[in-house]
Amino acid sequence: MRLPLIAPSDLSQEQRALYDEMRKGIAGHFNAFRVEREDGALMGPWNPWLHEPGIGRAVWDLTLALTADAVLPDNVRQVAILVVGARYDAAYEIYAHIAVAEHEGMPIARLATLVAELKPADLTSDESVAFDIAYALSRGGTLPEPLYRLGLTTFGQHGLNELIYLVGLYALVSMTLNGFNVPVPERE
Repeated sequence: MRLPLIAPSDLSQEQRALYDEMRKGIAGHFNAFRVEREDGALMGPWNPWLHEPGIGRAVWDLTLALTADAVLPDNVRQVAILVVGARYDAAYEIYAHIAVAEHEGMPIARLATLVAELKPADLTSDESVAFDIAYALSRGGTLPEPLYRLGLTTFGQHGLNELIYLVGLYALVSMTLNGFNVPVPERE
């Protein structure tokens, strides 16, 4: 880990305001995995965001925007997020979203296949389209037209927009985690 965890007592005023907002949002949306140390210091991507609260606030606002009024079903979102996490080999992201997907009943064999960067055979049609879009976008370049149209037919414009932004957000999260070498709690 390249950035030390910041104990709540050591936060600046600007960091404290962001910390309080993040803890509130985490409690409502990110509670299937470990997110803080015993003293309340935030782990995962939240710690780097606290180190740069101006940037952290912007990323947190985007995270909330893509979580609060999501139109895509969570199983579809988790497939896309795991595809991105696997592509970037982002350990904390994979750890966290496996926990979320397991909590929601996703089979372990499917999770193992997703994190191996392979397409599970048991995906629903919506999950399959989300996999294909996240997989294509994670490799760079323009999303192929037939895949874009399939996403549009499957999710509608608003849902497809959300999926594309979600893939971009989790690419940013992955880069944050990898750039700062953020560990998985059990492996610390």
